[in-house]
Amino acid sequence: MTQKIPPIDYEYLEETMLQLLAIPSPVGLTDAVVRYAAGRMEALEISYELTRRGAIRGTLRGREAQPARAIVAHLDTLGGMVRSLKANGRLEIVPIGHWSSRFSEGSRLTIFTDAGHVRGTCLPLKTSGHAFGGEVDTQPVGWEFVEVRVDLPVTDRAGLEQAGINVGDWIAFDPEPELLPNGYINSRYLDDKAAVAALLTACKAVRDHKLQLPVDVHPLLTITEEVGSGASAALHGEIAEMLSLDIAIAAPGQNTSEHATTICMQDMSGPFDYHLTHKLISLAKENNIAHRRDIFRYYRSDSAAAVEAGNDIRTALIGFGADASHGQERTHRDALVALTQLVIAYMISEPVARRDSHSMGSLEGFTEQLRPQDMVLPTTPLPMPEEFLDTPLSVTPSERL
Repeated sequence: MTQKIPPIDYEYLEETMLQLLAIPSPVGLTDAVVRYAAGRMEALEISYELTRRGAIRGTLRGREAQPARAIVAHLDTLGGMVRSLKANGRLEIVPIGHWSSRFSEGSRLTIFTDAGHVRGTCLPLKTSGHAFGGEVDTQPVGWEFVEVRVDLPVTDRAGLEQAGINVGDWIAFDPEPELLPNGYINSRYLDDKAAVAALLTACKAVRDHKLQLPVDVHPLLTITEEVGSGASAALHGEIAEMLSLDIAIAAPGQNTSEHATTICMQDMSGPFDYHLTHKLISLAKENNIAHRRDIFRYYRSDSAAAVEAGNDIRTALIGFGADASHGQERTHRDALVALTQLVIAYMISEPVARRDSHSMGSLEGFTEQLRPQDMVLPTTPLPMPEEFLDTPLSVTPSERL
């Protein structure tokens, strides 16, 4: 009997997303958000394990154990770190992850010291037009052209040291969320806390509606995606398919929409698995889920980290359409609902290939992309040069003179 996608608990999704956004979690400072996510899984009665550093691998048992599938989203976010204590009592910083300093300018933030935390603001080196005139508009953009003003009565390096601030202290920028009545959602770090909320909401639907899973599903929450390593750990041999959930890029030249989920066909690491990707497209069509197909040129995800670590798995990427990724991000409720629905549809669907239960095997049961009748060869033969050149090819060079 075909299972239908049940209504999702959007209030749970929104609550989870906002609670995740309230927990600072730049890469390397993720223990708190891991503890929260583990608690969320416990409340759903999902068994889980943690790696040494805190990646979470949950388990939802299916009718069969293999070929198992993983669905991954990441808990870590962008952020910053103190690079130096400046003579003027301010802080030079470097980014954690890849993002432009232009999005840091004017942002409120927290510096986490060895003893506690200090509030501050990230500002360009020249801030006041009353002091610098037009120079505030002509200064370059870059991390070397911003600094952090701490909310303490300090004017020199010694004051910063006395306040307990050190090189290497983590910095978390405020998320500044705003949810509008028309469904738009604005915040930093929707990448990837919105997708984590969608994944947990999909798991809740499985539990609430007692959905039957054909094979084991492993919800996987990683903690280092923003620096490239992500899902390189926490996978195990029986996982044959891995679906990454992440932000999808709505921008000029892209096909993504803030009102749909995106099925990514290729990113900078190469094409995603043909069969898994087309399975997701079919599921979206069959269930009337708003979706787009897109290609991202300057993008990588947990899928790339998993494959580069040597895992022989099928990978795919779907996301929530959003504007201004790694900046002041914006998405819409529609995109989060569509993403969650597609995750549920995938969880209750059959695996791509039963043969994938084994890491190695014969040709029997192997997938097929192109059939012989699909392989169309050129049918127009090239003419013989003797038929159209004035000088026959048999004439020697000396005879041509």
